Amino acid sequence: MRFARWVFTAAGLYGLVVLTPFLFVEAQVAAPARQLAHPEYFYGFLLVALAFQLLFLMIGRDPVRYRPLMIVSVIEKLPFGLVVPALWLQGRVVAPVVVFSSIDLVWGLLFAVAYARTPRA
Repeated sequence: MRFARWVFTAAGLYGLVVLTPFLFVEAQVAAPARQLAHPEYFYGFLLVALAFQLLFLMIGRDPVRYRPLMIVSVIEKLPFGLVVPALWLQGRVVAPVVVFSSIDLVWGLLFAVAYARTPRA
């Protein structure tokens, strides 16, 4: 249980630190286009991602109780980690984005290990 507590708490804190600044950099993110075509997608994605960080913190407080949510957490980490390398192969994203997306795969793997090591309620 200690491992799960550490992993989910660390992931939640890391995510809050990494994602929160994006709320204030829309202009820089949209710089090549001067304006985001769909800011609702940008903010919608960002706020859902931030909400998941709170879920990770909640799991970290009581891993046994929230063990079923660990599976959802693994699933949350897979899309970005898997889609970005495919986009890179198509020449649609730059290499540093692939490195950044691989962090999600590492968290997903750690979440899966935490799930396996956490006893059922």
